[in-house]
Amino acid sequence: MKKVVAEEDLPRNQFSTDALISCTRKYAHILKDLGKETFYHALIKRDPKLSDETITLIVDNEVQVAYITPILPEFVEFLKTELKNGFLDVNLIVTEQNESEQKPITGKDKYQALARKNPNIHTLRNRFNLDIEF
Repeated sequence: MKKVVAEEDLPRNQFSTDALISCTRKYAHILKDLGKETFYHALIKRDPKLSDETITLIVDNEVQVAYITPILPEFVEFLKTELKNGFLDVNLIVTEQNESEQKPITGKDKYQALARKNPNIHTLRNRFNLDIEF
């Protein structure tokens, strides 16, 4: 049975963005240990944004939103306890991915992405006669 606390009795401590990021990472590692990889990756990939007492988490797609939404109240309670602020709220926002932001999937894509960043990879491949398996 949950204990109901009056609103005026809730703590309202100020906290820094660094403290928020630290608590978020701490919770992410708890989730990873519990096997909730989707929420873990969503928390680790981007830092949360703080505006007054509203925390914004940016996720990649609607699938993550659907997976995270049922778990979100537990996360909010964790943050309220750790940050000693009973007035926190968390919002999920789906990011708009750019074509350039998409990660390479195949071995060939990864090689080409690395080669774009550092053209010396082609030189090394040719000099040492390396055969890259795609």
